[in-house]
Amino acid sequence: MKTYIPTQDKIEKRWLLIDAKDKILGRLCSRIALILQGKNKPCYTPHLDVGDNVVIINAKGIMVTGRKEEEKTYYRYSGYPGGLKKIVYKDLMAKKPEGIIRLAVKGMLPKNKLRKGLLNNLRIYPGTDHPHQAQKPEAIEV
Repeated sequence: MKTYIPTQDKIEKRWLLIDAKDKILGRLCSRIALILQGKNKPCYTPHLDVGDNVVIINAKGIMVTGRKEEEKTYYRYSGYPGGLKKIVYKDLMAKKPEGIIRLAVKGMLPKNKLRKGLLNNLRIYPGTDHPHQAQKPEAIEV
């Protein structure tokens, strides 16, 4: 027997549409990370981008459980003394709701050279309208 390894021209990429309204952040993002990697397909190969393109709408309707809305903090560090920046979940949600989902999915993807390419297959929009009607995305329930 031989192991089947797909080539880039044989990989079929679909467009999926996910509505994030009233979904829990971590549960939604872990599912999105699996879809982006292609782990839900029988032809999954760890060293290839076999995942689908994902369009997320209603990012401003995402929810978190417990007291995370007031207590969860996102940190950035510039590398210089005094360069630590932090922002609370509630403030980031008001400023850039799609950034929260992007950060969560980025942390769930493998830390290798594929991560940047996989993140390019993710499109996030805070409202219901998106410019990907021509790709005919299939709406799926996560």
